[in-house]
Formats: sequence, structure tokens, C-alpha cells
Amino acid sequence: HGRNRLHKKISNLLFNSALFTLGGKPFRILGGSLHYFRLPRAYWMDRMVKMKACGLNTLTVDVPWSLHQPEKGELRFQGGLDIESFLHLAAEVGLWVILRPGPYIGSDLDLGGLPSWLLRDREMKLRTTYPGFIAAVNMYFDKLIPKMVPFQFKKGGPIIAVQVENKYGSHARDGNYMSFIKEALQERGISEVLLTSDDHEGLKYGGPNSPVLVMELWTGRSDGWGGLHHNLVAVVREILRRGMSINLYMFHGGTNFGFMNGALANPSYKALVTSYGEILSEMPGLRWKEEYETAILFQHLSLWDALPYTHEPFKSQFPVNMENLPVNNGNGQAYGYTLYETTIIRGGSLKSGRNIQDRALVFVNQSYIGIFHHKNVELAVPDGKKRTLSLLVENCGRVHYGKDMDNQRKGIVGNILLNHTPLRDFTIYSLDMTTDFIDRAPWKSVPNKPSFPGFFQGRLFVNGYPSDTFMKLPGWSKGVVFINGQNMGRYWDAGPQQALFLPGPFLNSGMNQVIVFEEAEGDFKIQFEDSPDLGMTVDI
Repeated sequence: HGRNRLHKKISNLLFNSALFTLGGKPFRILGGSLHYFRLPRAYWMDRMVKMKACGLNTLTVDVPWSLHQPEKGELRFQGGLDIESFLHLAAEVGLWVILRPGPYIGSDLDLGGLPSWLLRDREMKLRTTYPGFIAAVNMYFDKLIPKMVPFQFKKGGPIIAVQVENKYGSHARDGNYMSFIKEALQERGISEVLLTSDDHEGLKYGGPNSPVLVMELWTGRSDGWGGLHHNLVAVVREILRRGMSINLYMFHGGTNFGFMNGALANPSYKALVTSYGEILSEMPGLRWKEEYETAILFQHLSLWDALPYTHEPFKSQFPVNMENLPVNNGNGQAYGYTLYETTIIRGGSLKSGRNIQDRALVFVNQSYIGIFHHKNVELAVPDGKKRTLSLLVENCGRVHYGKDMDNQRKGIVGNILLNHTPLRDFTIYSLDMTTDFIDRAPWKSVPNKPSFPGFFQGRLFVNGYPSDTFMKLPGWSKGVVFINGQNMGRYWDAGPQQALFLPGPFLNSGMNQVIVFEEAEGDFKIQFEDSPDLGMTVDI
């Protein structure tokens, strides 16, 4: 409250070529990024208080369009997406805010935080003044920006600066685009200092002469499945010695819950892991980390038996990519898996021709015959007469950075050839892994040899107040874990990450439902331990 009174007399964040000033006095931004959408809401305040305790004065926050507007209609700002409450807390703790409203934020999110329904338009040119993109941005900003305006410094709020888009120099396809976004923000009432953010290369296309603000000083690097865990050796001391302003990206990373992770295109496709740097090292926890009794998964539902309880299947002569499937009120499928089935009358050479995005388990009459992925594009189909060929295709994460973003449609995106003849006449099941079918489906006790892929269900009992814990799945291969119907993210024995973070606020005192969707093999139990395991680490 004291700060609000002070506001009336002092000027907002200003800069000349050397330094920032706030309230007429030199001001050094000592910032850290914190993503409300990667943290349980119950932990927002705790992480902000820790930022303040570390001597930071500014919180940088990205706004993920894809999570706020998963379908074209209504925008979501409730629960864990209540950004207004998040900004109120920042003000209460005494942190200034740099707002990064996008529309593209990068942030290692699927499609850089752009909603996948944009890709239903075959001509779509993301991050340009293409009319279809502009119309969607205008609709989004009409709802979002008026909520942000009252939080500006000039109105007595914490927002001292707003970033225009993000790293546009890496994309740089439209000379009019950045000025369009700038005007879109200003005409809706944004009047604080506007910033851009680019890497060294991108600055050639994006940045003005101004004081040095290192907008993303990486405190870690996002890990890709099948690689090592990266730990960045700090260069903070040197930057501070030079008097620069900084923003630690991330101060606290959190978790890519559900299917929100992005992917890198270069040098080759690599999907990012579920952890986003969850651990604040050596800082006292909000509550204890706890080991719980191992959960035994005693019920089983094969993928094939689950199909009648998912979306109505769609019949099509040609394969249809996820985004263009007629599901979710005309918005297509954003995330998860899609099952494509067709009839074949012979065996031979099956070729994906890079039209599987990103990974497909292939079955003949529900028996597994092999896998397609970016590096494996041919399979042998055993000889036989009339049989069902099934391809279970996973969106492992859309590329979030660079010039490849218009080509991020998922599922089957072109012809699959059997002996040089394109497959036709598909039945397509959208499996976006929402758990609404769980209660209606015919679960059975786990048989001696359960079929895979399949769902496995069990219980976790929590005695008293729930604590944070880490789920470990040795003996399982690849899949997704749901706790009380909430998608906790992917696990994969390819590593590096070997444990999934399960925050206490997602648990009930007493009984909790645990469901695993597993693609290939499992040992029917989950361990709950009190420490993370991000895998073999390399310092950079």
C-alpha cells in the first residue's frame, strides 16, 4: 500500500542510452522469470517471497495464449491461469513486473505458446501480418490486454515494462509485424516502456540502442529426451560487475505439466522433457518432500478396449492431421495421441516418408510390429491376408523456436506407402488423453500378460497433509501419468529425467487415483521418493 501512495509522485521506468531510471533515480533491473502456468497456484506466493529474499526486484512473466485460449471461443483465466491474482501477489510481495504477453512467447512451450488451432488454416503464416493470424491476435488481445492495463505502474500497479513479442530476430519474416504488435498493445492501453528480446544474431533484426538488459540469462537449459541434463555454470557475477540489468531465466522453472512441452528443430527434431528446472537449490521448501508407499496398479484397460469411450471415430479416405480433425468444437486436436486404422490385404514395405509427426507405434491386428520416428522411416509388414493396420501417432511437442513453426502439424501429415501405394480409407480416433472416459470404461484386474499400449490404475494413500513427492517408474518404458485426473506429464526411460514432480497441492489427504498410460512395458507399480532425479548432468 505504501508503494501505491508513492506512485502518485514518481515517474515510470525510463531510459537513456546508458541506464534505466525509476522514479527519477537510477534503477537496475534484477529480475527473474516465474511462470504461473508451470507452478501449482498454492506455490505462487512462496516462490515470489524467495525471489525477493534472493535480492531480486523484478518478476518477469510470460502469458501462454495456447493455455488461455485452447478453443477459439472462450478465454480461460480461472484457477491456475488466474494471471490477475498472480500480478496482485507480485505487488503484495513488492516485486516489479515485466509482462511478456506474446502473442508468441517461446518459453519452450508447444508451438511457443501459440494455439494449435491456428494451423487448421493451410495457408497460415504464424508471426506475420497474414490476415488469419492478425484476426486471431486481435481477438486474443481484446480479452487479455484490458485485464493487464490496470496493473501498469502509471495506474498504481507493478508492471514497469512490457515486452513486444519474443526473439523475433530468429523468425524475422515480416517487416511490418513488430510494429503491428506494438500498436496492438498501445491502442489497447499499454503505456509503459516497451522492450524487445533477441539473441546476439537476432539483434541485427530487432533491437534499438538502449541500456543493456540481459532478458534471458539462462540458469539452465531445457533438456531433450535421450540426452543429458544441462546445468549452466553461472556468469551472473561478471554481468553484475559491469552494472548491467539482468533477468534470470528461469528463477524457478517448474514443470511442463500435461503435454505443454515444446521441441527443437535443429540440428534435428528433439522433444523437451517434462521437468523445467523444478528445484530451487539449497532453499528451504514450502513443505517437506516425502516418500510415500509404493502404489500398486491393480486394474488394466487395453488401448483397444478404451476406444469406444473416447471421441467418436472419424472416417476419411485420406489421413488427416490432428489439428484438422473434427473434434473439440471445430478446434481440432492439440495434444496427445491419434490412432489411424486401415485395412491391408498383403504385407511388404511400409514407408512413412517423414509424414509421421512425431512418433508412431505400428500394429497389425493389434500386434506390435515396429516404430516410426524422425530417423526411422521404413518397416517390414509380415505377409498375410486381410488385416487391420494401426498406427498410434504421438505429438511429442511442436517446435517452439525458429523458422520451422508453420510446419508443426502433427499426426499423419501426408501419404504412408505400402509397397509404393498410398494407404487410404482410415478410421481415426482422437486420443487427447482427457480422462473423462476413465469412469465409464470396463476396467479389469491386471492379467498375467496385459496388452500394451494400455491404461493401468491404482491408488496412492496419503496420511495427513499432502507433501511434494517425486514419482519414479523403473521398469516402465514410455507414457503419461495422471493423478486424480490431472495430467502430470510424460515419462520415458530414454532419460535423462527419471522422476516426475508431484506437488502436494495436487494430492488429497486420504485416497488418490493414479493412472498410467504406458506404450510398451511396465512393472505395475510407482515409487514415490523425496528427491528428484533429472539424470546424468553436464555443466555448460
